[in-house]
Amino acid sequence: MKTFLILTAGFGEGHNAAARNVAAALRAESPEAVVEIADVYADAYGSANRLSVKFYHFVINRLPRVWQLVFELLHRTTFVPKQIWVFQAAARVLRNKLATLRPHAVISTYPGNNFLVDYLVTKGTPRDFHLITVITDSITINSAWYQGHSDAFIVANPQTAQIIRAAGVPSAKIQELGFPVPLLFAASAKERPAGPPWRVLYTINSGRHLAPAIVENLLKVPQIELTVTVGRDEPLADTLRQIAQRTGREFPILGWVPNMPELMLSHHLLIGKAGGATVQEALAAGTPMVITQIVPGQEEGNARLVIENGAGCLAETPTEIGAAVVRCFENQATVWKRWREVAHQLGTPQGAEKTARWVLGLPEQSDIPASDLPLASAASPRV
Repeated sequence: MKTFLILTAGFGEGHNAAARNVAAALRAESPEAVVEIADVYADAYGSANRLSVKFYHFVINRLPRVWQLVFELLHRTTFVPKQIWVFQAAARVLRNKLATLRPHAVISTYPGNNFLVDYLVTKGTPRDFHLITVITDSITINSAWYQGHSDAFIVANPQTAQIIRAAGVPSAKIQELGFPVPLLFAASAKERPAGPPWRVLYTINSGRHLAPAIVENLLKVPQIELTVTVGRDEPLADTLRQIAQRTGREFPILGWVPNMPELMLSHHLLIGKAGGATVQEALAAGTPMVITQIVPGQEEGNARLVIENGAGCLAETPTEIGAAVVRCFENQATVWKRWREVAHQLGTPQGAEKTARWVLGLPEQSDIPASDLPLASAASPRV
């Protein structure tokens, strides 16, 4: 019986989504396997970690240019690995989990976890497990992903593989297995009901001040059925209900939804920001995107994957978004049909299954001495 420890962190939903989906695939492929997901930073620091996560989301959504500077600093320096010793409590939590579980493989979906493993190894903790990194971004890859040691890097697409290969990651360590999306995508047919009406899903994550105007413009588009998700923002939901009542155009307004994959599969078009998990799930569903926001840094590559390959477009203002939807479905949905075909080609609906099967096939790992893990620089990745 094999044991697996999947390490994630709350700084971006893509990390958690990848961790959940790999865990589900491992359990499906090997029911006897022991699989545990852990956020050692959350376990070690509790409320302080929650505040840090909130601050991170505040900065990326409200101060994107500040975050861009931080992203560049992390990419061009070895600040994080050199300062990882500060996280002593997280290191203790991780050391205890490794000692208790004795995992066959540790799968990291957040780069800070690799640095913790390196720190423990230099302190004498034997590394008798495979360390696998699932990179949750596309194309725009911060060097933090590969500054720490990893036996293999699982990437979503050939473009990302090329980027990290050019940065110095050996080809033998790169596995193009696809982004680990929920298993539902692999089991579901990609075809949705033919339109019109065209079903449009608008997910509001940030830029909430523009949401009412965006909805007003979408309601003017002919032959569409609109669904809007607002998360836990009840005041915004009330505002949208007032718009529906005033315009006489009723549409579903959903709060926090646990069934986003089903919604993507049942809609023709997704409108939302270029988050890593969101983009990959949309592509796996064969659902084109109108991207409304790009967080500088990690989301730039996600947006490029969609836009440069022709699986959607960027539209940032209410007027631009409305016009993009009109163009998508006019002339018998010529543009949408082209976008949909590209989305099918880019999507990796079996990414989680492929990752699980590959990890399950790894041989037993012998101890790796700490001397094999020298400190790296950003220009010379330690892989």
